[in-house]
Amino acid sequence: MFEEKFRCTYDLLSSIPSADDPGRSVTEDTFEPHEQFPWDDASRLIDAEGKIVDTHSMGFTERDRLELVKCLATPERALDGKRITDCFSAGFFTTEFWYMWCTTFAFEPWHSAIEFRRYLNRFVPLFPTFDTMSGIHRTRYNQYDSIVRPLAEWLGGQGVTIHTGCQVYDLEFAPGEQARVRSVLYIDTSRGQDARIDLAAGDLVFVTNGSMTANSTLGSNTAAPVLDASRTSGAWRLWEKLASGREDLGNPHAFDGNIPESVWESFTVTTTDIAFPDLIRELSGRGTGRGGLMTFTDSSWLPTTVLNHQPVYRDQPEDVAVWWGYGLYRDRVGDHVRKPMTECTGQEILREVLGHLHVDTETTERILATSTVIPALMPYITSQFLVREHGDRPQVVPPGSVNLAFIGQYAEVPDDVVFTVEYSVRTAWTAVAALLGLDKQPPPVYKGQHDPRVLLRALETMHRR
Repeated sequence: MFEEKFRCTYDLLSSIPSADDPGRSVTEDTFEPHEQFPWDDASRLIDAEGKIVDTHSMGFTERDRLELVKCLATPERALDGKRITDCFSAGFFTTEFWYMWCTTFAFEPWHSAIEFRRYLNRFVPLFPTFDTMSGIHRTRYNQYDSIVRPLAEWLGGQGVTIHTGCQVYDLEFAPGEQARVRSVLYIDTSRGQDARIDLAAGDLVFVTNGSMTANSTLGSNTAAPVLDASRTSGAWRLWEKLASGREDLGNPHAFDGNIPESVWESFTVTTTDIAFPDLIRELSGRGTGRGGLMTFTDSSWLPTTVLNHQPVYRDQPEDVAVWWGYGLYRDRVGDHVRKPMTECTGQEILREVLGHLHVDTETTERILATSTVIPALMPYITSQFLVREHGDRPQVVPPGSVNLAFIGQYAEVPDDVVFTVEYSVRTAWTAVAALLGLDKQPPPVYKGQHDPRVLLRALETMHRR
């Protein structure tokens, strides 16, 4: 999901040819679908009876509003080490606003108050349309087909060589110079051999420290995924090695040391029958691709589903539909399948979702018979939201660094929000501009909270009845 103020992302993609039409950019190919089939969500929340919840009022009490305003006004440093639950009373977590907010962005009550505050400030312009999700943009296809493949093809055309099957395990610094990398040490996993790259003058090293998808495992229609808590990920181990004894390179353990608070489970459904798309169209009153997210508020798993515009994949057959979902509380026992989500097969997860839609037995069996469900268990998927303090994420370019920069979700960019493509692009642009001394700097983070008109509309939304 994107929004129109992803300035770094759209700047980058405006120079990358679309995979479908080289005469168009990826940016143009992203804005066009939003104009053709924008989300107009009329069934954002579904209750225990399978009925649509009225989300127009957001469900705030006066106390909730005051706590929101206080959180927004609190200096970020004052939220070091605090959870969202430290800033809000219990009732806030049962409001329609919270159900929509947490399932749009994957926040959980124990996550960092710093990140929650950043999201409130960053996305305050979306408040008035948050129930319909009409301010959200999506790529034409999944993001691999729409962004990664065109980028990789363009890079190849520029002479960039991409090596796979390699795992970097350490960086060697020049003797007496912690600010200059001398060599990159890695394992060629295809050959099982150690190797190294010795850097020449002018060579630069960009490190993606940490990974939200590390150690992810897949299940199947008939098997549940098995949690991998082995801590074998190269991205985490590299960061841990680099940061050992060096405060300026961050604290990886703030993010990779609490899997129970960073794990959740998603599932992808491929169906050869129109029964499920028809069911969603009938319930929402919106055509396929127009409905947006649908969250089941009374489900113990708090699952959310989305049936996007088809095709989701470039090579997807016309008689196939693909939809997606996830559950934030994967360790709780289901309401229809009496097992925790993590112990469920793909078919059992689908049966649970259909139960919350109150689908009759015949239709349920028809949908199950024509659907393939692949669950994915991701131990670090919201690790970037874990409680942290300033300094836990390293600066993009550490103080004094000559040729080393950090990029991705675990490098620090003031004001911007993690768990977005925009954050990855911004860290990369920041790194390149700094190490190469470029005049062209990243555009500033959009700060709608400084616009009186935006604030007024947000306040009006918070007071809806």
